[in-house]
Amino acid sequence: MKHFAHYVALFCLSLLVFSCKTKEIIIQAEEVDDIVTYLASDELEGRDTGSEGIEKAAIYIENYFKGLGVKPYFDTYRDNFTVRGKEAYNVIGYLEGTDPVLKDEFVILGAHYDHIGYGEADGDDTIANGANDNAAGVGTVMAMAKYFAKTKSNKRSILFTLFSAEEKGLLGSKYLAKTLKEKNIDLYIMLNFEMVGVPLVDKDYIAYVTGFDTSNLAEKMNEYAGKKIAGFLPKAGEYRLFMRSDNYPFFQEFGVPCQTFSTFDFTNFQHYHKVGDEAEKMNFNHMASFVNTFIPAVKKAVNAPTKEILLNSSAK
Repeated sequence: MKHFAHYVALFCLSLLVFSCKTKEIIIQAEEVDDIVTYLASDELEGRDTGSEGIEKAAIYIENYFKGLGVKPYFDTYRDNFTVRGKEAYNVIGYLEGTDPVLKDEFVILGAHYDHIGYGEADGDDTIANGANDNAAGVGTVMAMAKYFAKTKSNKRSILFTLFSAEEKGLLGSKYLAKTLKEKNIDLYIMLNFEMVGVPLVDKDYIAYVTGFDTSNLAEKMNEYAGKKIAGFLPKAGEYRLFMRSDNYPFFQEFGVPCQTFSTFDFTNFQHYHKVGDEAEKMNFNHMASFVNTFIPAVKKAVNAPTKEILLNSSAK
Protein backbone atom coordinates (compact mmCIF):
# COMPACT_ATOMS: atom_id res chain seq x y z
CA MET A 1 0.00 0.00 0.00
CA LYS A 2 2.90 2.31 0.84
CA HIS A 3 4.39 1.77 -2.60
CA PHE A 4 1.03 2.35 -4.26
CA ALA A 5 0.61 5.67 -2.46
CA HIS A 6 4.13 6.62 -3.50
CA TYR A 7 3.37 5.95 -7.18
CA VAL A 8 0.07 7.82 -6.99
CA ALA A 9 1.90 10.83 -5.57
CA LEU A 10 4.50 10.69 -8.34
CA PHE A 11 1.76 10.41 -10.97
CA CYS A 12 -0.07 13.44 -9.56
CA LEU A 13 3.17 15.40 -9.46
CA SER A 14 3.89 14.55 -13.10
CA LEU A 15 0.41 15.72 -14.07
CA LEU A 16 0.98 18.99 -12.22
CA VAL A 17 4.32 19.55 -13.97
CA PHE A 18 2.78 18.71 -17.34
CA SER A 19 -0.11 21.11 -16.78
CA CYS A 20 2.30 23.89 -15.77
CA LYS A 21 4.37 23.30 -18.90
CA THR A 22 1.34 23.41 -21.17
CA LYS A 23 -0.44 26.29 -19.44
CA GLU A 24 -1.29 29.01 -21.91
CA ILE A 25 0.44 32.38 -21.66
CA ILE A 26 -2.00 35.24 -21.06
CA ILE A 27 -0.84 38.71 -22.06
CA GLN A 28 -1.69 41.30 -19.43
CA ALA A 29 -2.79 44.89 -20.11
CA GLU A 30 0.20 46.13 -18.10
CA GLU A 31 2.60 44.42 -20.50
CA VAL A 32 1.33 46.16 -23.61
CA ASP A 33 1.01 49.37 -21.59
CA ASP A 34 4.72 49.22 -20.73
CA ILE A 35 5.74 48.72 -24.36
CA VAL A 36 3.48 51.34 -25.91
CA THR A 37 4.07 53.90 -23.18
CA TYR A 38 7.84 53.71 -23.63
CA LEU A 39 7.79 53.77 -27.43
CA ALA A 40 5.35 56.71 -27.43
CA SER A 41 7.17 58.65 -24.70
CA ASP A 42 8.53 62.15 -25.29
CA GLU A 43 12.03 60.72 -24.75
CA LEU A 44 11.81 59.04 -28.17
CA GLU A 45 10.71 62.28 -29.89
CA GLY A 46 8.25 60.66 -32.26
CA ARG A 47 10.62 57.97 -33.62
CA ASP A 48 11.36 59.63 -36.94
CA THR A 49 13.53 57.48 -39.21
CA GLY A 50 17.21 58.35 -38.74
CA SER A 51 16.64 60.04 -35.38
CA GLU A 52 18.09 59.38 -31.94
CA GLY A 53 14.60 58.47 -30.80
CA ILE A 54 14.19 55.61 -33.23
CA GLU A 55 17.64 54.33 -32.25
CA LYS A 56 16.37 54.10 -28.65
CA ALA A 57 13.27 52.29 -29.88
CA ALA A 58 15.38 49.79 -31.82
CA ILE A 59 17.57 49.07 -28.77
CA TYR A 60 14.44 48.56 -26.65
CA ILE A 61 12.98 46.06 -29.14
CA GLU A 62 16.31 44.24 -29.49
CA ASN A 63 16.65 43.87 -25.72
CA TYR A 64 13.07 42.61 -25.50
CA PHE A 65 13.81 39.91 -28.07
CA LYS A 66 17.05 38.97 -26.31
CA GLY A 67 15.22 38.62 -23.02
CA LEU A 68 12.78 36.20 -24.64
CA GLY A 69 15.47 34.15 -26.34
CA VAL A 70 14.18 35.22 -29.76
CA LYS A 71 17.18 35.14 -32.08
CA PRO A 72 18.13 37.56 -34.87
CA TYR A 73 17.31 36.35 -38.37
CA PHE A 74 20.35 38.05 -39.88
CA ASP A 75 23.76 38.42 -38.18
CA THR A 76 22.17 41.00 -35.87
CA TYR A 77 18.58 42.03 -35.18
CA ARG A 78 18.97 44.92 -37.61
CA ASP A 79 18.26 44.92 -41.32
CA ASN A 80 20.12 48.06 -42.42
CA PHE A 81 19.31 50.37 -45.31
CA THR A 82 19.49 54.09 -46.00
CA VAL A 83 16.78 56.71 -46.40
CA ARG A 84 17.79 60.02 -47.95
CA GLY A 85 21.33 59.61 -46.71
CA LYS A 86 20.30 58.58 -43.20
CA GLU A 87 20.84 55.15 -41.65
CA ALA A 88 17.66 53.15 -41.11
CA TYR A 89 16.99 49.65 -39.88
CA ASN A 90 14.19 47.18 -39.57
CA VAL A 91 14.39 45.11 -36.37
CA ILE A 92 13.75 41.39 -36.88
CA GLY A 93 13.40 38.51 -34.43
CA TYR A 94 13.34 34.87 -35.50
CA LEU A 95 11.83 31.75 -33.99
CA GLU A 96 12.64 28.59 -35.91
CA GLY A 97 9.74 26.24 -36.38
CA THR A 98 9.56 23.05 -34.33
CA ASP A 99 8.41 20.79 -37.18
CA PRO A 100 11.24 19.31 -39.30
CA VAL A 101 9.30 19.95 -42.52
CA LEU A 102 7.06 22.94 -41.79
CA LYS A 103 9.94 24.94 -40.31
CA ASP A 104 11.06 25.69 -43.86
CA GLU A 105 7.87 27.72 -44.34
CA PHE A 106 7.67 31.21 -42.83
CA VAL A 107 4.99 33.36 -41.25
CA ILE A 108 5.77 37.06 -40.85
CA LEU A 109 4.13 39.06 -38.07
CA GLY A 110 4.82 42.74 -38.67
CA ALA A 111 4.26 46.34 -37.65
CA HIS A 112 6.13 49.59 -38.25
CA TYR A 113 7.89 51.17 -35.29
CA ASP A 114 8.72 54.55 -36.85
CA HIS A 115 6.53 57.64 -36.77
CA ILE A 116 6.77 61.21 -38.09
CA GLY A 117 8.78 62.80 -35.29
CA TYR A 118 7.27 66.26 -34.83
CA GLY A 119 3.90 67.71 -35.84
CA GLU A 120 1.83 70.85 -35.72
CA ALA A 121 2.04 72.33 -32.22
CA ASP A 122 -0.78 71.98 -29.74
CA GLY A 123 0.18 74.47 -27.06
CA ASP A 124 3.73 73.60 -26.06
CA ASP A 125 3.48 70.06 -27.44
CA THR A 126 5.17 69.43 -30.79
CA ILE A 127 6.07 65.72 -30.49
CA ALA A 128 3.95 63.36 -32.60
CA ASN A 129 4.35 60.41 -30.25
CA GLY A 130 2.68 57.81 -32.48
CA ALA A 131 1.05 55.68 -29.79
CA ASN A 132 -1.73 54.29 -31.97
CA ASP A 133 0.39 54.80 -35.11
CA ASN A 134 2.06 52.46 -34.55
CA ALA A 135 3.46 51.69 -31.12
CA ALA A 136 0.22 49.77 -30.59
CA GLY A 137 0.98 47.48 -33.54
CA VAL A 138 4.54 47.00 -32.30
CA GLY A 139 3.27 46.10 -28.84
CA THR A 140 0.98 43.52 -30.44
CA VAL A 141 3.82 41.86 -32.36
CA MET A 142 6.13 41.92 -29.33
CA ALA A 143 3.44 40.35 -27.15
CA MET A 144 2.95 37.62 -29.75
CA ALA A 145 6.73 37.09 -29.78
CA LYS A 146 6.56 36.56 -26.02
CA TYR A 147 3.76 34.02 -26.39
CA PHE A 148 5.48 31.93 -29.04
CA ALA A 149 8.91 32.18 -27.38
CA LYS A 150 7.50 30.97 -24.06
CA THR A 151 5.27 28.22 -25.45
CA LYS A 152 7.52 27.06 -28.31
CA SER A 153 4.32 26.20 -30.14
CA ASN A 154 5.19 27.22 -33.70
CA LYS A 155 5.64 24.44 -36.25
CA ARG A 156 6.42 26.99 -38.95
CA SER A 157 9.19 29.53 -38.51
CA ILE A 158 8.14 33.04 -37.51
CA LEU A 159 9.77 36.37 -38.28
CA PHE A 160 8.74 39.19 -35.95
CA THR A 161 9.41 42.20 -38.14
CA LEU A 162 9.33 45.80 -36.92
CA PHE A 163 9.72 48.15 -39.86
CA SER A 164 11.33 51.56 -40.12
CA ALA A 165 10.52 54.22 -42.73
CA GLU A 166 6.91 53.17 -43.21
CA GLU A 167 6.03 56.84 -42.93
CA LYS A 168 8.49 57.59 -45.75
CA GLY A 169 6.64 55.36 -48.18
CA LEU A 170 6.88 51.76 -46.89
CA LEU A 171 10.64 51.87 -47.48
CA GLY A 172 11.59 49.44 -44.72
CA SER A 173 9.13 46.75 -45.74
CA LYS A 174 10.01 47.21 -49.41
CA TYR A 175 13.68 46.67 -48.59
CA LEU A 176 13.07 43.59 -46.45
CA ALA A 177 10.58 42.03 -48.87
CA LYS A 178 13.15 42.25 -51.68
CA THR A 179 15.88 40.87 -49.44
CA LEU A 180 13.80 37.87 -48.36
CA LYS A 181 12.69 37.25 -51.94
CA GLU A 182 16.34 37.12 -52.99
CA LYS A 183 16.93 34.59 -50.20
CA ASN A 184 14.06 32.59 -51.74
CA ILE A 185 12.29 31.95 -48.45
CA ASP A 186 9.02 30.03 -48.58
CA LEU A 187 6.64 32.69 -47.26
CA TYR A 188 3.22 31.34 -46.31
CA ILE A 189 1.50 34.49 -45.00
CA MET A 190 2.35 37.98 -43.75
CA LEU A 191 0.10 39.39 -41.02
CA ASN A 192 0.56 43.09 -40.31
CA PHE A 193 -0.83 45.08 -37.37
CA GLU A 194 -1.59 48.78 -37.74
CA MET A 195 -3.34 51.16 -35.34
CA VAL A 196 -4.96 48.68 -32.96
CA GLY A 197 -4.85 50.79 -29.79
CA VAL A 198 -8.56 51.63 -29.51
CA PRO A 199 -11.57 49.37 -30.17
CA LEU A 200 -13.90 49.56 -33.12
CA VAL A 201 -17.34 51.03 -32.45
CA ASP A 202 -20.57 49.10 -33.11
CA LYS A 203 -18.97 46.36 -35.18
CA ASP A 204 -19.61 42.63 -34.89
CA TYR A 205 -15.90 41.84 -35.30
CA ILE A 206 -12.72 42.88 -33.46
CA ALA A 207 -10.58 44.10 -36.38
CA TYR A 208 -10.99 44.61 -40.08
CA VAL A 209 -8.73 43.08 -42.71
CA THR A 210 -7.35 45.18 -45.52
CA GLY A 211 -7.62 43.61 -48.96
CA PHE A 212 -10.53 41.61 -47.59
CA ASP A 213 -11.41 40.01 -50.93
CA THR A 214 -7.85 39.11 -51.93
CA SER A 215 -7.80 35.92 -49.84
CA ASN A 216 -9.74 33.73 -47.43
CA LEU A 217 -7.74 35.12 -44.47
CA ALA A 218 -10.72 36.58 -42.60
CA GLU A 219 -12.76 33.41 -43.08
CA LYS A 220 -9.94 31.20 -41.78
CA MET A 221 -9.08 33.46 -38.83
CA ASN A 222 -12.72 33.44 -37.77
CA GLU A 223 -12.82 29.66 -38.13
CA TYR A 224 -9.60 29.28 -36.12
CA ALA A 225 -10.84 31.61 -33.37
CA GLY A 226 -14.27 29.99 -33.20
CA LYS A 227 -15.91 33.41 -33.47
CA LYS A 228 -15.94 36.46 -35.72
CA ILE A 229 -12.74 38.36 -35.00
CA ALA A 230 -12.00 39.64 -38.53
CA GLY A 231 -14.36 41.60 -40.73
CA PHE A 232 -14.81 43.91 -43.69
CA LEU A 233 -14.69 47.71 -43.45
CA PRO A 234 -15.88 49.45 -46.65
CA LYS A 235 -13.71 52.51 -45.97
CA ALA A 236 -10.61 50.31 -46.02
CA GLY A 237 -11.31 49.63 -49.68
CA GLU A 238 -12.32 53.20 -50.39
CA TYR A 239 -9.00 54.50 -49.02
CA ARG A 240 -7.01 51.65 -50.60
CA LEU A 241 -5.51 50.69 -47.24
CA PHE A 242 -4.36 47.32 -48.58
CA MET A 243 -1.72 49.16 -50.60
CA ARG A 244 -0.82 51.70 -47.90
CA SER A 245 0.77 49.56 -45.21
CA ASP A 246 3.72 47.20 -44.82
CA ASN A 247 1.83 44.12 -45.95
CA TYR A 248 1.78 45.34 -49.54
CA PRO A 249 5.47 45.02 -50.53
CA PHE A 250 5.37 41.36 -49.43
CA PHE A 251 2.25 40.77 -51.49
CA GLN A 252 4.00 42.32 -54.49
CA GLU A 253 7.17 40.27 -54.08
CA PHE A 254 5.74 36.89 -53.03
CA GLY A 255 2.17 36.80 -54.36
CA VAL A 256 0.80 35.18 -51.17
CA PRO A 257 -1.75 36.42 -48.60
CA CYS A 258 -0.22 39.49 -46.96
CA GLN A 259 -2.76 41.66 -45.15
CA THR A 260 -3.18 44.13 -42.31
CA PHE A 261 -5.42 44.01 -39.26
CA SER A 262 -6.57 47.34 -37.84
CA THR A 263 -9.14 48.77 -35.43
CA PHE A 264 -8.92 52.37 -36.69
CA ASP A 265 -12.16 53.05 -38.55
CA PHE A 266 -11.79 56.83 -39.23
CA THR A 267 -14.35 57.67 -36.52
CA ASN A 268 -12.85 56.25 -33.31
CA PHE A 269 -9.53 58.12 -33.16
CA GLN A 270 -9.00 61.77 -34.01
CA HIS A 271 -5.23 62.10 -33.61
CA TYR A 272 -3.78 60.51 -36.74
CA HIS A 273 -0.37 62.12 -37.40
CA LYS A 274 -1.03 64.65 -34.68
CA VAL A 275 0.73 65.45 -31.42
CA GLY A 276 -2.31 64.12 -29.56
CA ASP A 277 -1.47 60.52 -30.45
CA GLU A 278 -0.37 59.79 -26.86
CA ALA A 279 -0.16 56.57 -24.86
CA GLU A 280 -2.75 57.85 -22.39
CA LYS A 281 -5.36 57.70 -25.16
CA MET A 282 -4.83 53.99 -25.75
CA ASN A 283 -7.18 51.38 -24.32
CA PHE A 284 -4.80 48.77 -22.92
CA ASN A 285 -7.54 46.44 -21.72
CA HIS A 286 -8.78 46.36 -25.31
CA MET A 287 -5.23 45.76 -26.55
CA ALA A 288 -4.64 42.84 -24.18
CA SER A 289 -7.99 41.36 -25.20
CA PHE A 290 -7.11 41.88 -28.88
CA VAL A 291 -3.78 40.05 -28.49
CA ASN A 292 -5.19 37.21 -26.42
CA THR A 293 -8.08 36.74 -28.86
CA PHE A 294 -5.89 36.77 -31.95
CA ILE A 295 -3.09 34.55 -30.63
CA PRO A 296 -5.06 31.26 -30.84
CA ALA A 297 -6.05 32.02 -34.44
CA VAL A 298 -2.49 33.00 -35.38
CA LYS A 299 -1.23 29.84 -33.66
CA LYS A 300 -3.57 27.65 -35.72
CA ALA A 301 -2.44 29.39 -38.90
CA VAL A 302 1.21 28.87 -37.96
CA ASN A 303 0.59 25.18 -37.22
CA ALA A 304 -1.89 24.22 -39.94
CA PRO A 305 -0.71 20.97 -41.60
CA THR A 306 -1.14 22.49 -45.06
CA LYS A 307 -1.35 26.03 -46.41
CA GLU A 308 -5.02 26.74 -45.75
CA ILE A 309 -4.92 30.54 -46.16
CA LEU A 310 -4.89 31.15 -49.89
CA LEU A 311 -5.26 33.96 -52.39
CA ASN A 312 -8.54 34.20 -54.22
CA SER A 313 -8.27 33.61 -57.93
CA SER A 314 -9.09 37.25 -58.69
CA ALA A 315 -6.05 38.43 -56.72
CA LYS A 316 -3.48 36.23 -58.50
